[in-house]
Amino acid sequence: MRHGKKVNHLGRTSSHRKALLMNLANALITHKRIKTTVAKAKSLRIYVEPLLNRGKVDTTHNRRIVFSYLQQKEVITELFGPVAAKIGDRAGGYTRIIRLGERYGDAAEMAMIELVDFNELLLGDKKEAGAKKKRTRRSGKGADTAAPAKPAAKKEAAPAKVEDTAPEEVVEETPVAEVVETAPAAEETVAEAPAAEEAQAPEAAEEDTTKEE
Repeated sequence: MRHGKKVNHLGRTSSHRKALLMNLANALITHKRIKTTVAKAKSLRIYVEPLLNRGKVDTTHNRRIVFSYLQQKEVITELFGPVAAKIGDRAGGYTRIIRLGERYGDAAEMAMIELVDFNELLLGDKKEAGAKKKRTRRSGKGADTAAPAKPAAKKEAAPAKVEDTAPEEVVEETPVAEVVETAPAAEETVAEAPAAEEAQAPEAAEEDTTKEE
């Protein structure tokens, strides 16, 4: 049970632990990649990342603070030179821990801790993957721009046909002469109907008078 155990003592006294982490940090900055146990790698990450962050700003104050932790002039020159140039654009997360399995003698969990920006193999794979994605995006953009051209041509052709046919149909279906001729015919039929009724009415009256006599 941990119960407030914020710092892993690594089975050592305070002075021994500080000396251990200082040597591991010097080795990491010099060689960019070291192999150690998982517990030591996690403690080293907490120890070295603030120093790497200070290495991005090359001032006398930062050099003195980093020197108090590392105690080696060659490592200070390496940190504020090539290492700072590589990690200058990174906001944090300067190290990576990769587990390697158990050690043969005592079955301790081993790991490799490295500076992220100095692994050329992984950086090369990321660049290739980014280039492939950009190619697919470019092809997709070309297909999107070429596709809308076809519907636009169809929309322009459709209104031209409607304009040509509409006036001809209206002229053929509703001529003015036919309307004028059919209207009087209807009036004549209406006028003939009362005349026929009047002709039939006297005949019916005569028949009634003959019957009464």
